[in-house]
Amino acid sequence: MTVQLGINPLTWTNDDLPSLGAETSLETCLSEGRQAGFAGFELGNKFPRQPQILGPILASHYLKLVSGWYSGQLLTRSVEEEIAAVQPHLTLLRELGATVMVFAEVTDCIHGDQTKPVYLRPLFPAERWQEYGEKLTEFARYTQSHGVQIAYHHHMGTVIESAEDINHLMENTSEEVGLLLDTGHLTFAGDDPLTVAKRWGKRINHVHCKDIRPEVLEDVKNRKTSFLDAVLSGVFTVPGDGCVNYSAIFNELRNNDYHGWLVVEAEQDPAVAHPLTYATLGYKNLHRLAKEAGLL
Repeated sequence: MTVQLGINPLTWTNDDLPSLGAETSLETCLSEGRQAGFAGFELGNKFPRQPQILGPILASHYLKLVSGWYSGQLLTRSVEEEIAAVQPHLTLLRELGATVMVFAEVTDCIHGDQTKPVYLRPLFPAERWQEYGEKLTEFARYTQSHGVQIAYHHHMGTVIESAEDINHLMENTSEEVGLLLDTGHLTFAGDDPLTVAKRWGKRINHVHCKDIRPEVLEDVKNRKTSFLDAVLSGVFTVPGDGCVNYSAIFNELRNNDYHGWLVVEAEQDPAVAHPLTYATLGYKNLHRLAKEAGLL
């Protein structure tokens, strides 16, 4: 098997807007994710962060730990300060067998602020690309020495959002810094994930598979909503249920010998988009698309 199929708990319960799925237990997330067919989960806010506690919980559901989000602040921290801050997270990932860490620079980010239109996101200070790239590379070398590689997550509402931002980041970092390809975020940003996959395929070490409802995207952009309000409007859905060309993207991943995780990460309002229904649809579509592309 070239790839493994995982899911993020955002399908059930939302980290950025905790009221979504607040009543849903971790047990429900894990049992339904396994029922849908997934082999692993990324971390969410209801997951214990002690390896000796979380490990047996995942094992009881025959699930692996895929990865977990880390909020980086290398624009304001030194590498030494970031290394100190990451210790509990790095330890959890390493001890439970995860080999990639989802890293996003969150300095001045607005994706979690429901009052701010996402188009007002902060821009990366152009004069700091080289400095930042050197710092992130040094940090990535440290985590890699502990068996975990950085997978940089370009994200709406942050300083690294667009294909142009990704180009600058990749050009100013070494290969120790992997790239998380998020199909939904790139499409939302107005860029083509296939173009990014073609240019940076050798650096892609993690993939978030969220699809886009194009009519909703057009509406939320016209209304200049916040990121969270776009989520509530239903801009994201599971792979195969929107406009993203997964067949072409997965063919490109195969051509670059991708062998990591494909993760359904499609945040929706669970009161509107029934989690087990969408998790099952996401698994079936993802499995079919990956198999057709020769990734499974």
